[in-house]
Amino acid sequence: MAQVRFDHAERRYPGAERPAVQSLDLEIEDGEFMVLVGPSGCGKSTSLRMLAGLEECTGGTISIGGRDVTGDLPRDRDIAMVFQNYALYPHMSVADNMGFALKVARMPKEERTRRVREAAELLDLTEVLERRPKALSGGQRQRVAMGRAIVRQPQVFCMDEPLSNLDAKLRVSTRTQIAALQQRLGTTTVYVTHDQVEAMTMGDRVAVLKDGLLQQVDTPLALYERPANLFVAGFIGSPAMNLLPAEVADGVAVVDGCPVPLDREVAARAGERVVLGVRPHAWRVVTAGPGAGGATDCTLPVTVQVVEELGSDAFGYAVRPGDAAATAPVVVRLEPHQTVTKGDRVGLAIDPGQVHVFDPGSGERLSA
Repeated sequence: MAQVRFDHAERRYPGAERPAVQSLDLEIEDGEFMVLVGPSGCGKSTSLRMLAGLEECTGGTISIGGRDVTGDLPRDRDIAMVFQNYALYPHMSVADNMGFALKVARMPKEERTRRVREAAELLDLTEVLERRPKALSGGQRQRVAMGRAIVRQPQVFCMDEPLSNLDAKLRVSTRTQIAALQQRLGTTTVYVTHDQVEAMTMGDRVAVLKDGLLQQVDTPLALYERPANLFVAGFIGSPAMNLLPAEVADGVAVVDGCPVPLDREVAARAGERVVLGVRPHAWRVVTAGPGAGGATDCTLPVTVQVVEELGSDAFGYAVRPGDAAATAPVVVRLEPHQTVTKGDRVGLAIDPGQVHVFDPGSGERLSA
């Protein structure tokens, strides 16, 4: 186990206009499960590959356990990688796949066998040790890839979207297994995913990247409750946060005639434009039904276009009067007893204590 440190690490590809990873400054504690998340092309996989030594670090340094490994070969970094595509040898048994790296390292057969069996017990693979990969399910293959990393007993696990090839139901159960396994082993883990739900449910902390830049790193709950900027606000959370343009006037932000109270510091920005962030659960439907066309001064009038029934939850997707093209639908979490249907005109009240305020230019958070 070891602490991992990116100190202004950078990766620039020849001929590229900007670095793929720009001045990444990130510290991962000993035994921590850190998730790197962001959209495609944000630099998360490149950052992981820099840590593993598979990509050259063209600026800054990377250290593992206090030792600078920036110029070290991958084999000298004491890390184990779990890839997206499993990368199993089809002609070898599960046991041989898991122990292959130890065999190459000339570890005695007795020790090799012991480590493979211990890892198989952890991963519930004992009964399939003699099978070949083609006889396994997708989830079992992924666990074999995990086992191959575990038997090496590295300082750091590096996982590059290991669940993306699994179906939705299996992905949910496997991510729970991985998180529980990491907690039992206590090995420092850096996990890359584009799925923010995966990131929020697995990581001790989550680092959000965009265009090669670190946007925010914090616990999942802190990211959800206090996003640092507009990008994090729109990326973290499912369904995503509603982002509504508004103007500050007389100490409130006005959205389609609906006044929203503001913090004292933000309220002082009279005449300025801001962006209000409202989570779907922060709305309250105060008028509903086909004939409820008149929203009051303190509610936002909308027309429901779609209602998603998810069993325990329901979400309504609605459009505001000024957004006839439905380019930015408002998403509201509906209470189980509410009978809101497609085509209803409703009024939405906002809980002022759960409104986030951002600068539309810089994207930075303004509200306390």
